[in-house]
Amino acid sequence: MKSIIKNLVMFAVLSIAFATVSNAENMKKMNDINVHYIALSSTFLTPEIAKAYGIERSRYKGLVNISVLDNTQEGKPSKTVIINGKARNDVGQIKSLDFTEVVEGDAVYYLAQVSYTNEETIYFDINITDKGKQHNLKFSQKFYVD
Repeated sequence: MKSIIKNLVMFAVLSIAFATVSNAENMKKMNDINVHYIALSSTFLTPEIAKAYGIERSRYKGLVNISVLDNTQEGKPSKTVIINGKARNDVGQIKSLDFTEVVEGDAVYYLAQVSYTNEETIYFDINITDKGKQHNLKFSQKFYVD
């Protein structure tokens, strides 16, 4: 029971960290799923949260968080999907994203890290497979070394 409460508290703190960084939520509707996404500097996380989730905190490491919701069901519950992707910078260097699935109660989200330099724009190309259907999410994020 204590472990469940600890996980819920960590999830709440992680969710707040993501919410406070973004002025507006990034969401894309793809047929019967809603894909929520954000990319931010890993230094926005507290050392405790980063350690709990195995995230490297660094001025040169970004964190990508993807969650997928089923918009065909009431309450739009989280979905487990297959997710992979790549990140590319302005000079064409491609980095594979290694996503880790995190399940916290009813919430499911996918985390990956990416390296960057100051004022570097990273272009993300994420592939999501849900019930055999392929979905592609593309977005970019400019990172700053703090």
